[in-house]
Amino acid sequence: MLRVLGKLPRELVVAVSGGPDSMAILDFLSNNHDVTAAYFNHGTPFGIKCKDFVKEFCEERDIPFVLGINYFDCPPHKSLEEHWRDERYKFFRSFNEPIITGHNLDDVIEWFLYSSTHGEGKIIPYRNQNVIRPFISTSKRSLEAWCYRKEVPYLVDPGNADRKFMRSIIRHDIMPHARRVNPGMEKTFKKLVEKEYNSQERI
Repeated sequence: MLRVLGKLPRELVVAVSGGPDSMAILDFLSNNHDVTAAYFNHGTPFGIKCKDFVKEFCEERDIPFVLGINYFDCPPHKSLEEHWRDERYKFFRSFNEPIITGHNLDDVIEWFLYSSTHGEGKIIPYRNQNVIRPFISTSKRSLEAWCYRKEVPYLVDPGNADRKFMRSIIRHDIMPHARRVNPGMEKTFKKLVEKEYNSQERI
């Protein structure tokens, strides 16, 4: 069973990329919620493949599917990662329902390490307007294990290994050393996430 932070409403939109995180969450939440899958196509060849994959999965499960498309080129003052993120969140804001994303504990740690190199370590918040991240205390390993146990298919983005993206450098080059420095890093950040969530809920 996957751990969910907070109480979620019956009707949800799940942001799905086709990767193991979001596919596990879509499968998990579809058991007890009325879910709609939202896929944002960034216009890459792999993005088109993922769109067809997610759409087919949803058709087999009778899950409503909504597609968003990136119509704009990346401005010269932005990184490609930042541009994709901004366009994706514009798509998320178009929904009235809460949007559940696949952010997990590994993402929390990676973002903290990345933001620390820019002067201030930050914890990914549980909520950002209509975007909710109820799985940020769940490890990526647990989500992958869900896919394995439940035979949920997923795709692996080859861009995850491309060092031109900062997230790949953090994930593959820095994270292993950080875990060596603190083997209990996941427990440390899980406590931070839950503390941050509890403080937000009291506001």
